[in-house]
Amino acid sequence: MSDPQPTPGQTVGPFFHDALPYAGDSHLVPPGSSGTVRLHGTVYDGAGKPVPDALLELRQADAVGAIPVVEGSLRRDGRFTGWGRSATDAGGHYAFTTVEPGGVDGAAPFFSVMVLARGLLDRLYTRAYLPGASDAFLDRLTADEAHTLRAIREDDGSLRFDVHLQGEHETVFLRFPRHVQ
Repeated sequence: MSDPQPTPGQTVGPFFHDALPYAGDSHLVPPGSSGTVRLHGTVYDGAGKPVPDALLELRQADAVGAIPVVEGSLRRDGRFTGWGRSATDAGGHYAFTTVEPGGVDGAAPFFSVMVLARGLLDRLYTRAYLPGASDAFLDRLTADEAHTLRAIREDDGSLRFDVHLQGEHETVFLRFPRHVQ
C-alpha cells in the first residue's frame, strides 16, 4: 500500500453565487436614509478583467464608531446591524447602501470586506478605509499598499473601492491568527 497523498484543494464557488444573495442583502440601511452613502466598486482578476460572480460581505461600525452586536441584515427592522452582502453583476460591479463608519478605539474608520470568488482557495479579507484616513496600521504599509485600501470619494459623494484579486494593483489582503491559508 502506498503512502497517503493529499487530495487536490477545492476552490470556493461559483455555486455560492446562486444561493447566497437575497433581496435587500446589500442595504445596511434603507436607501434614502439620513447619512446614507453608497459604497461600490468592481472586483478584478489578475488579468484586470471584471469578475462577474464574486460575492462580497461587509461588516462595519456605525457612524459614531459603535460596533453592532445584532446579527444579519434581515434583522435590521430599523436597527443598523453593520452587515450586508453583495454579489457582483456581469460587469464585476458590487454596491452597498450604508453609512460611513466611525473610527473604533482611535483607529481610522474602515469597512471590513470579505471576498469570495471562483478560483480562490479560501475567502479573502481586506479593509476599505475612508478617503484621507490614516492610522498605525496604514502607516506600516508602503504608500502603494495603503493606496489599495483607500476608497475614493466620487463626484456624487459615493465611495468607490475596487478589489484587485491579483496582479500589479493587487489589493492588500489580511490574515487573522486563526485564519490559516
